[in-house]
Amino acid sequence: MITKIVSKNFEILNSHTMAVALENGRYASLENLFLQKPREIIDTISQSGLRGKGGGGAHAGSKWQLAADTQGTKYLVVNADESEPGTFKDRQILSKDPHLLIEGIICTCYAIGSHISYIYVRGEYEEFSDILQSAIDEAYEKNIIGSGAQYPLDITVHRGGGAYICGEKSALLESLEGNRGHPRLKPHTPQAESYFGEPALVNNVETIASVPFIVENGAEAYRAYGTEKSPGTLLFALSGHVEKPGVYEAEFGLGMWEYIHTLGGGVKNGKMLKAVIPGGASTPILPAHLVQEAKLDYESLKSLGTELGTGGMILLDEDASMVKALKNLLRFYHHESCGQCTPCREGTSWVDKTLDKFIAKTATTEDLKILKSVSKSMNGKTICVFAPAASGVINGFLKHFENEFLECIQ
Repeated sequence: MITKIVSKNFEILNSHTMAVALENGRYASLENLFLQKPREIIDTISQSGLRGKGGGGAHAGSKWQLAADTQGTKYLVVNADESEPGTFKDRQILSKDPHLLIEGIICTCYAIGSHISYIYVRGEYEEFSDILQSAIDEAYEKNIIGSGAQYPLDITVHRGGGAYICGEKSALLESLEGNRGHPRLKPHTPQAESYFGEPALVNNVETIASVPFIVENGAEAYRAYGTEKSPGTLLFALSGHVEKPGVYEAEFGLGMWEYIHTLGGGVKNGKMLKAVIPGGASTPILPAHLVQEAKLDYESLKSLGTELGTGGMILLDEDASMVKALKNLLRFYHHESCGQCTPCREGTSWVDKTLDKFIAKTATTEDLKILKSVSKSMNGKTICVFAPAASGVINGFLKHFENEFLECIQ
């Protein structure tokens, strides 16, 4: 149940420093790495079933192969723009074991043939960026990276400007190029991302941090954990009305109810659980009776009408107002919409303001119809998944807790 692959060194004093990192197994995978050809590394990642841990869950091996097969100067861009409400797992890696991330970057760059990597860090993460930069400086001094390394590689930390939308990979790349962080139109066929016209691989921090274990121990060692379709582990975050909020690594497939009570200590102050937002703020809410059925893997949560997302669980107890909770989320979406697409720009504004009427208990049945109508108009009609995510959040609250919204109608 509790398996520490990524978080193995988190509780070791000064684990972020080179000396302690080396004493506790960091960079051990490099010996095995350089005994293999890049293609063999990609095959191992594919066989391991490693999936992206930033929310999408795409198979890492397929993305790596696209980047490796594309001609040009290749880049690895690590997405550390952790801005999803309820999600705070990647900063654990940045601050407690940054050398694990660097090790993963070396493995990944070697596999795809890249000698340049950028780590795009959330703008507000100044403290964590400084810790990460110190670790990178140590790696340069030890010739683990740089021109004197066995595999020459340069790593640059780039702090964003604080825009949530730059967590979307194409918006991140636009921002990294110096442009406004607007998502790009997606191609009709699978292809590598583009950075200044050159091929780029974009992966989340925890995805890259999972690579050294696989390179060192093999695909089957990773598949020994989790489920057949969701192998391995994830750093699940707990927040909200929970006794022990925090980040705890566990295998995919663990029961959500079991996780909350075993690792999180249950609902705060012994109250009854009302609902859980399972994978960060952009995933549809689950009422308590479905939480008892849910397993922490992509397939289980999808079958219940929601998503695993980033694994950031937000607990709401029996006294929580679902109307106020939805208002809080939609105020965030309204503020963070990049404004590029009309359904998103206008839709998030409209639903945010409409919810003010429910909070003031001046809403009418027409306002409830407006919420449902605007939610529908936002879904599937925009460049990126920001608006569809907001739509899914609205639909989830209304599906399971419409009675609380009806109580606010005059």
